Amino acid sequence: MRVFVFGNPEIAIDSLPLRLLPRLRRLFPQTDFVDVDPNEDWDIPEEMTVIDTVIGLGAPNVFDDLRNFERSPAVTMHDFDALAYLRLLIKLGKLQRVTVIGLPPDIDEDKAIVAITEALRQRSFT
Repeated sequence: MRVFVFGNPEIAIDSLPLRLLPRLRRLFPQTDFVDVDPNEDWDIPEEMTVIDTVIGLGAPNVFDDLRNFERSPAVTMHDFDALAYLRLLIKLGKLQRVTVIGLPPDIDEDKAIVAITEALRQRSFT
């Protein structure tokens, strides 16, 4: 199973998923956690799972439909482009299904790991 991890290491509120990568790789050695920049070219599967920071969340949440995201001003270009790009891929028929494990930017890393672990295990991603 592949899980895509979005984030920007240069911006504190957008770097949490990337900071969690080493721990996630140790916890789930059979899962391929892929650090990608949604603004660059990469192989797009028909179905994908993404871990990303979601501004405005009070607690971790799993989104099975991109329509659950409100259109709002982006904090960084990454925020705008990640959601817009995923929506475009769906519209073009290149991406059939996307699940986003959304993390609030200010969540404690240990709590984020627990939430991601629950989400992955409940959905049998691993």
